[in-house]
Formats: sequence, structure tokens, C-alpha cells
Amino acid sequence: MSGHSKWATIKRQKGVADSRRGAMFTKLTREIIIATRQGGPSPEGNFRLRLAVQKARDSNMPKDNIENAIKKGSGAAEGTTFTEMVMEGYGPSGVAVMLEAVTDNRNRTVAEIRSTFMKNNGSLGENGSVAWMFENKGVITVDTTGIDPDELALYAIDAGASDVKEEKGLLEIYTEPKEFENVKLAVEKRRKPISAEVTMIPQNTVSLQEKEALQTVKLLERLEELDDVQRVFSNLDYSDALIEKLKAEA
Repeated sequence: MSGHSKWATIKRQKGVADSRRGAMFTKLTREIIIATRQGGPSPEGNFRLRLAVQKARDSNMPKDNIENAIKKGSGAAEGTTFTEMVMEGYGPSGVAVMLEAVTDNRNRTVAEIRSTFMKNNGSLGENGSVAWMFENKGVITVDTTGIDPDELALYAIDAGASDVKEEKGLLEIYTEPKEFENVKLAVEKRRKPISAEVTMIPQNTVSLQEKEALQTVKLLERLEELDDVQRVFSNLDYSDALIEKLKAEA
């Protein structure tokens, strides 16, 4: 199972502080605006917008905020012009890092991201330097407490899942992006997922000693905290020992 997925799940279960909820809503709003601009204001015909709206709802974002973001993206309401960016780099000990950003000022965003890498023992890379290490996949994580994980895994595969991994009460279901919605809907008939998203999955992970691993996590979290950064991915191996250390420090 993806260690990063386990750590992300733990952070979600701990909840989001009010001070960070506003920043999260800002990121969700930008994703809805971009998705609307690219594929139109109807979620039924816009896969990316459907995912963005569902993520906003799962995060308890008010309905009015969602509707206003769609209006801004469709041009029905005034709004800032945003640009999407994908940036790549390296963390401590060479861990591959990818991030997605949405910005109204490209130069500012690049400067902030470069500075964050440098301050946390990392470096910004060229386009294409690490992207080849990742695959775009749908990932659905389910708590298997009280249900048969093997039965659910077979059910997900029958619905179109490409792979499943089980570990310590969690089942992680992988899909091709085009199969994501069908598998998610099928799984929801059996158990509501803890999380479900289309994301970048590393083809191989890198194991580090505790000190270097914690430095890497610090870099990833500092990048996630930047206002313009939407999502951050890495090929760090989140071992059980690292997960326990992070839980203790959270």
C-alpha cells in the first residue's frame, strides 16, 4: 500500500484545523474554476469538474462557494485569471517530487516554490526530470473493519479496478483514470471510501533513514502549505516506522 496514502488518511482522520480550512477551500475553489474553464460548467459532462465538486463536498465546502466557483470558471461572474503549472524537483537524498499549482502570478509562484525547496534541503528541477517516475491513477482507500477485504477486492476488480493492496485494516484500490468513477460507484455500494481521487502514483519508491525521511516529509508539507500549490507527490517510501514517528509528532 502507498505509504503516502496511509499518512494522508491519518491526517484526514485527525481533521483540519479552522486556520487551515480557509486555505483548503481556496485550493478547492481554484480547482473548480480551472475544471469549469476547461470542460464547461456542467458536472455531468465534465469529469474533472465532477471530481472537484465531489472533493469540495467531502471537505464540507458550502454549496454557495461551489456554485460561485463554477460561475467564475464559466465567466458568468468576475474572477481572477489562473494558470496551471506542474513543477518538479528533488528532496533530501534525491527523492523525486512533483507538484501541481494554480496561480495568478507565475513568477511569484516559481520563486516561492524554489525558495521552499532550497530552505528544506531540496532543489527545483527541469520539466520532465522526475515526471517519468509517476503514473496517473485512480486510488480509492477503504476501511475494511467489519467486512471481508478479499470479497471487496474481487468486487472492485470485477467493476474495473486494475490492482488492489491490503494492509492493516485498509484496502487500497487502483484504477485507470477512465475507470475511476465506475469503480468508485461500485465500491460505495459496499462501503463508503475514506478517500477517492485521481492522483500521481510513483512507479517505485525510495527508502531513507529516519532523519532524511523526516526532512523529506517536512519539505512536502511546506510545499503543500503554499497558497498556490494544489497537490504534492513524491516517491518517498513511508515505512511503518516512519508513519508511527509522524503520528507521534502530529
